[in-house]
Parts: sequence; C-alpha cells; structure tokens
Amino acid sequence: MARIAVIGAGMGAMAAAARLAVAGHRVTVYERTGTYGGAVRRFARDGFGFDTGPGLLHLPAVYRDLFVKTGKEPLERCVELTQVDPASRHVFADGTAVSLPNASRAGVVAALDDALGRGAGERWAAFLNRARDAWDRSRRPLLEEPLPADVAPFSRDPYPAPRTGLLRRTAANLAEVGRRELGDARLAALLEGYALAYGLDPATAPPSAAVLPYMEQTFGTWYVRGGLRALADAVYERCLARRVEFVFGAGVTGVVEEDGRAAGVELADGRVVDADHVVAGAPVPALYRDHVVAWERQDAWPRFQTGVATGRVTVCLALRGAREEGAAHRTVVHSADPAGERAALAGGGPPCERPTVVVLRPGDAELRPDGDHEAVTVTATVPAGDNPRAPGDPWGAAEAVEAFADRMVEAAGAAVPGLRERLLWREVRTPVHTGEETGSRRVPGPALAGGGGAHLPAANPAPLPGLYFAGGWSHPGGGLAHAGMSGALVAGLIVEGADFRGSR
Repeated sequence: MARIAVIGAGMGAMAAAARLAVAGHRVTVYERTGTYGGAVRRFARDGFGFDTGPGLLHLPAVYRDLFVKTGKEPLERCVELTQVDPASRHVFADGTAVSLPNASRAGVVAALDDALGRGAGERWAAFLNRARDAWDRSRRPLLEEPLPADVAPFSRDPYPAPRTGLLRRTAANLAEVGRRELGDARLAALLEGYALAYGLDPATAPPSAAVLPYMEQTFGTWYVRGGLRALADAVYERCLARRVEFVFGAGVTGVVEEDGRAAGVELADGRVVDADHVVAGAPVPALYRDHVVAWERQDAWPRFQTGVATGRVTVCLALRGAREEGAAHRTVVHSADPAGERAALAGGGPPCERPTVVVLRPGDAELRPDGDHEAVTVTATVPAGDNPRAPGDPWGAAEAVEAFADRMVEAAGAAVPGLRERLLWREVRTPVHTGEETGSRRVPGPALAGGGGAHLPAANPAPLPGLYFAGGWSHPGGGLAHAGMSGALVAGLIVEGADFRGSR
C-alpha cells in the first residue's frame, strides 16, 4: 500500500484518487478551498441554482468507466443523464437560426440545408469527414495514452487538407479552415463556436481542432439533472466510499524532494506530509508560479507561460415566468464581429463589444424555486486578463464588468423571449472568480496535434520522479471528459508503472 498525496480536489484529481484507492493505496486529498470540483461549481440564491463551470457533458463514457472501475454502482444510479435534443440552436449575425439534432449526421445535414440553403449541409458533412480522419489519427495517442517522451510527431497536424485542383492547400489555423472550406460565413461561425466553447481562439487553434465538432456531433451532448455540480457530488461521494480522505482549507505550498524524487507535500500551516507519490491536480502554471514545484523545472513545460490566455465570463440570470414549451437547452448566439472577437482574444486586452455567447436554459426543476421561474446562464470566452504584456486588467473595474455583462445579456435576448422584462436579478462571474476557485484565471484547452506542438498540455509524469499532473492543465487537456481521462492515465502510471500503455 503506497501513501499518495493529491493536491487539489478538481475532477481529474478526484478521478485519479478514486482509482488509486480501489487499487489499494492510501489516498489523501489536500484542497486549499472549502469544497471540491475545481471549476465545476454552483452559484445558488433565492431558490435558483446555476452551473458556473461547464453546463453540459460530452463523452459520458469517461465517467461511466470511472464508476464501473471504482465500484459496483454504475454512473446512472448516481446521477440522471439525459441527451439534449436539439444538441444546440445557433443564431447567426444575419438573424438566421438553425437547430442541430443530437448525434445525427443526416439530421444535421438536413437542418443546415433547410436553414442556410441547399449545399450547406453537404459542405459541412465533407468537413466532418476530414475531421473524422483527424480524430481517427489522433484519438488514441492524444486521449488514451500517456504522452511519449518524443512529442515531435504531434507537431504535425492530422487534419487532411482538401484538394484544390492538383494541390492540397493546408490551412494555418481553424479560422482559415472555415473561410476556405465551408463557403458560408455562417458555417464558419458555427465551426468557430466549437473552438470558443473550449476556450480556444479560432485564429490560433490548429486545424486539428476540427475534432471538437466531430466529437460532439458523433457522440452526443448530455445533461446531468441538478446541473454538472451533481456529477462532482457523485465523484466526491465515490471517493469517500473508497475511503479517500479529504482535507479542506489545506493549501499546499511545496512538494518535498528526497533523493531526487517527490516524497511528500508541505502545507500552508507548516506541516510536512510524507508520501510515496504526489498527484498535483492544481493548474500547472500556478504550481510553478507559486513555487509549489521548483522554478528550475519550468522549462520542462514552457507552453503555459506564453500563448493566448482565455477565460470565461458567466452571467447567472434569475427570471420570472416559466420556460416556454420547446425552448432549446443550449443556444449559441454568434458574434456580429468575429474578426474583432479573435483580435480581442489574441491581444489579451478588453473583450470585444459583441462576443459570441452560449445561453443554457436547462428547464431543470432542481435549479429554480418553482415552475413560474427559470434559471439561465449566459457564457462568453474572453481574454483572461492575466497577461502582463496587455494593457491593464479588463476585469479590474466593476463598471467595465457590468457593461460587458449588459452586452452579453442583450445578445442573449435572441435566445430568451422577453428576457429584459423577465429579469429579477443577475450575478456576474469573471475570470477573477475562476482564479480564486481554481488557482488560474485561464481556461485550459484540450490536447491538439499540430501548431508545432504548442497545444499539447503537460505530460502526466512531471519532470520530478514520483510527481504526476492530473486535471485540465495536464494531458489530455481541458474539458470535463478530458479531465476524467487524465485521472485514469495518472492512476495507470502509478499502478502499472512503466508497463502502462494507456486506457482501454
């Protein structure tokens, strides 16, 4: 039985903790805040409840596997999962709207043809076929296996460029894929919306980010009754059932090194806890920034010190009046100025005047005081505001934050009839709140091939032997499903050692 100290109680860290406990290890989780779940939080007031992190689940098989491997009670006995149909409704800058069915390629093609004109669905289907090729080439090495020591092969993009005459023209980024291959500004906006949902700037995301819409439209979109926080509750309860110990209000200030390997953790109160292995679920950049991991090791993963830094603003809306019959669970209201949105993300300064917003209307009785009210969240991907090279902090002034929230709510009016008249109150959550809850203002992106390897997150085994990284800032990257996969990879590396070849 090994002693394992886990830093942070995020979803990836808890997934690793439960698996390691089942393998017979003694696992203790040290969390600096007063709760678990990392970015998967809930804001509650006056009988209303809101997910302030992710609001929908993709690839639920990741958490089904976690619950199967850690106990006899499957996931569906712990939470209620429902498929969201339509998967999403999209409102474009010209007012055109389209609803896309869940996990139906033929249905998506037909819906796009009906809404955008004949041929639109065929162009989108041809794009998804190329995205499927990228998925098939990258799925196992980028989702199910530990990163190899030599990541050079991942610098090449697996997305196949379409043939133009006798040549194949390779796009430099996802935004260029949309402009070149989709032939319609609305289809290009549809594509870019998937990147924005993962905190990616379409102008810097590699073409391989095409796997994101492919993944969602192939495997479906799911909602957890009670909100995604209910999933965090279930994972926490599974950890407790497997005798994982949690210590809240216990910040970790350092990783103890002995004989060239991790040997425990130092706590903020001065205590030193011995351990045979340490799993760090906190954001990798914060671990280096706060000297939890030695600064001289930061060169092993410089990607988090540079690049585009995105975060999220979420506006929680408490509304009077019932949700209308047939309302879409998720509506994406696309920006009228996509170029300005990309420029704002790349520059790291103030957000654009009219961002793309995602409006979630779950219609969940557990998240509202009664049937005569509705809880709605509106989310936008924005500059995180922690780039020292950018002028000022866009989230440092309350007036600017409220003005931006006003513009988000105005845009959300395209998804919620009579929104302004129905509004009782609102709560605005910015990247500052994300930083307070998780240790980083930024939203980590998923692992993607291409781009010279700039979109590969930290490998699970840290440069220091005996230390492992789990969660959205480590392989295979950000997103709820990806965080769960990272926990499986870390547990496999600790339990099986060098013989571990990946999740099955």
